[in-house]
Amino acid sequence: MEREIRYCNREIVVIPQPPEEGIKLLKMGNPIETNSTNSPLGAGGEAGAIILTGAAGFIGSCMAQYLNEQGYRNLILVDDFGVEEKRKNWESKAYTDIVERHSLFDWLETHQPAIKMVIHLGARTDTTEFDYSVHETLNVQYSKDIWNYCTAHSIPLIYASSAATYGAGEFGYDDDHALTEKLQPLNPYGISKNEFDKWALQQVNENKQPPFWAGLKFFNVYGPNEYHKGRMASVIWHAFNQIKKDGVVKLFKSHKEGFKDGEQLRDFVYVKDVVNVIGWMMGVMLNNEWAIKKNGLYNLGTGKARTFNDLVKATFAGLDLQPNIVFIDMPEDIRNKYQYFTEANMKKLRNAGYSQAFQTLEQGVDDYVRTYLRTLKYF
Repeated sequence: MEREIRYCNREIVVIPQPPEEGIKLLKMGNPIETNSTNSPLGAGGEAGAIILTGAAGFIGSCMAQYLNEQGYRNLILVDDFGVEEKRKNWESKAYTDIVERHSLFDWLETHQPAIKMVIHLGARTDTTEFDYSVHETLNVQYSKDIWNYCTAHSIPLIYASSAATYGAGEFGYDDDHALTEKLQPLNPYGISKNEFDKWALQQVNENKQPPFWAGLKFFNVYGPNEYHKGRMASVIWHAFNQIKKDGVVKLFKSHKEGFKDGEQLRDFVYVKDVVNVIGWMMGVMLNNEWAIKKNGLYNLGTGKARTFNDLVKATFAGLDLQPNIVFIDMPEDIRNKYQYFTEANMKKLRNAGYSQAFQTLEQGVDDYVRTYLRTLKYF
């Protein structure tokens, strides 16, 4: 079976698609038939597509896989699909259309598809990119366009914010809207995410918002499909590769009183937990069980900070090895902008109704290392 894929303003390309029982893949804009009727989110073949931006990236491709597993194939995947290093993230996913990021709104205007949900995970996430104009274009203006589209068409929206908005944590890590204007992010990426959060809240004050929406402040996410991220990949990914190469992991020394070497703390959250939360939230919204008063910003971590020592020891354990850690000086140019502690206050999400337990660091790292990293398997 072959699937015809049409890129907006590009030629048609054909990609082989293995047959899948119970699924009928049709051309662009048409619904997909599926036998999946037991999904906790409802039947994936229901009228209306889901737009998923950032679908070729780390969290976005995991979200696409999660949706497929829940019976959703009527997906419109959006990203820059010209990045060859990301191809394995998305090429095996089931979807109806893929659209280049820069062509999305022209494509929507031309094809007028029925959309029931937008999950906006696409962003420039490189914290070492200091040209703010790049972040402003991709993280702020593009997100505004997504928000305005959802508002105009009354489509629920879930979008990715970031814990980078909290800066050094001077005001804590509470997802309280009243704190948004006070936050002081440490880099252009964090600034761009906070600028959009502030803009979104201003739109709410002017009653210009999607019917249901949530902005999720991701903490330190790790897991499969991050293999293309290079230096921006998780510490687990780098630790795994250091262990395979040299049998030792190098961690930054502490340069702050009160923190021993390797005892810097982060709220590490497994990507499978992240997509579970998004899936739950989406299901509640699509079932019209999401109260408008729940619209807003939500932390998405585990609520439990763990040390880098803990993380690296768990990585060694996933390889059935004893830990071997050495400490090196932190580069001077990042010492003043280094976060020594992050921990999500998760009360708001729990109060909204999410009750599933998050995987512990040991559980998540063990699954990541044994199931994925050892063979570079994709999710």
